[in-house]
Amino acid sequence: MTSEHVLIRPIHREDNAAAARIIRDVMTEYGAVGCHFSIADPEVDAMCEAYPPPKAAFYVVERSGRVLGCGGMGPLAGGPPGVCELRKMYFLPELRGAGAGTRLLGLILDAARRAGYDRCYLESLGTMTEARRLYLKHGFRAIDAPLGNTGHSGCNAWMVRDL
Repeated sequence: MTSEHVLIRPIHREDNAAAARIIRDVMTEYGAVGCHFSIADPEVDAMCEAYPPPKAAFYVVERSGRVLGCGGMGPLAGGPPGVCELRKMYFLPELRGAGAGTRLLGLILDAARRAGYDRCYLESLGTMTEARRLYLKHGFRAIDAPLGNTGHSGCNAWMVRDL
């Protein structure tokens, strides 16, 4: 199924449980479990409320009425001015490879530009090769150390791109 068959839209409060399930399932799939990963962030159960416009945005990816992916952006905690963080962009396996990642990433980066950010940062894992390949394809570059103070010391891959 191609990305044309999915709907990407801003998250609503009633999507919180589905987004939390996706975040927890995918992070567990990649072994990113524990207090040093974003799976432990208090916002996971309230993603809609945690990403208020205009400085933040969060989206869900839906197919046939079922939420199968999510992702967003917000200010980088403890980071330099003008830098946002790409946050919690995760897809269930059945959605991967259909092109929805490119579409969602484009929406997130557009929202970041509209919010006035000039750079976007992300944290990932070396084992998330498909995701990192997507980010590289869309202008992110690897950096040697984390930016800001996200509290996600379990991450071992960091990337940034100009907006």
